[in-house]
Amino acid sequence: MQYALMIYAEPGFGDELSDAEREAVRAEYSALAEDTRCVADAQLEPAETATCVRVAGGRTLLTDGPFADTKEVLGGLCLIEAADLDEALEVAARLPAARLGGVVEVRPVVRH
Repeated sequence: MQYALMIYAEPGFGDELSDAEREAVRAEYSALAEDTRCVADAQLEPAETATCVRVAGGRTLLTDGPFADTKEVLGGLCLIEAADLDEALEVAARLPAARLGGVVEVRPVVRH
């Protein structure tokens, strides 16, 4: 089954890390990308680069910025193949953001 691991953190959450710590975090994310369970992964540009699109009454409405005004923003995502939720949670717990003050939301992917 596929699971989406959505990585949320405060903007600049890694700024306080030393260069060595930041490099170690990058290496951990790279290792996940090389994991055979990883189907796809992406780091997102900062939330302020987002544009939200809504269609109401036949008109397209555009709003600059993220959908929700929150402290933590979606910074990246990873799509993995896992045997079950427990395995997906194990992978999510290994993500640096999960232990550095962020959160990783794990959600099953609907197959059509």
